[in-house]
Amino acid sequence: MLEIHKNSSRGAADHGWLQSNHSFSFGQYYNPEAMGFGPLLVINEDRVQAGKGFGTHGHEDMEIITYVLSGSLEHKDSMGTGSVISYGDVQRMSAGTGVRHSELNHSSSDRVHFLQIWIEPNVKSIAPSYEEKHFGLESKVGRLRLIGSPDGIDGSVLIHQDAYLYASILNTPEHVQHPLRAGRTAYVHVIHGQVDVNGITLKTGDALKIKDIALIDFTNANEVEFLLFDLPY
Repeated sequence: MLEIHKNSSRGAADHGWLQSNHSFSFGQYYNPEAMGFGPLLVINEDRVQAGKGFGTHGHEDMEIITYVLSGSLEHKDSMGTGSVISYGDVQRMSAGTGVRHSELNHSSSDRVHFLQIWIEPNVKSIAPSYEEKHFGLESKVGRLRLIGSPDGIDGSVLIHQDAYLYASILNTPEHVQHPLRAGRTAYVHVIHGQVDVNGITLKTGDALKIKDIALIDFTNANEVEFLLFDLPY
């Protein structure tokens, strides 16, 4: 199964200080055909104006991954963690038994643009934890770079779920392939650019649900950056 989810079908919200697109049902956006994909529940593309952000709020039992696209994002939480992340940084917060945090645009002049991803964990009521890793531009060019995994291998952030998250930057003639084991599914999200995935053309903001396919083939790339989620069925 190859099922495309076009950028035009994403939810959209404009709060003035925040412009957001929702790949799955979130907030006031409800789409019965976009209620998540396996344990992948949220991909929000957020653009936050200078000096603005999300005030302190709480989460429980969720793996929250932040992938910054431009600008800088300041994070503070009830675990005592505080940091500023920018492009190349990947942040993972496991909410577990409960954590409160804030996310603010660190700049007084420039907008911050990032993806926030929620993955349902396969363990509940664990102690909250935080992790941050940097993946330089060169580490993603022409390859699938593992940035999140259940065991933190290859320098990836640790996700409390049987999920593998890859990032890639490609341009023609570069191409990559990813074998998909039996009993696994995959989800591709295009951040920007264009790429063919098993013959289906995806553009900025598009996504592809993949089931019962043994090999995922990325070809005809045009200055594309994308994420690939390898997930349990």
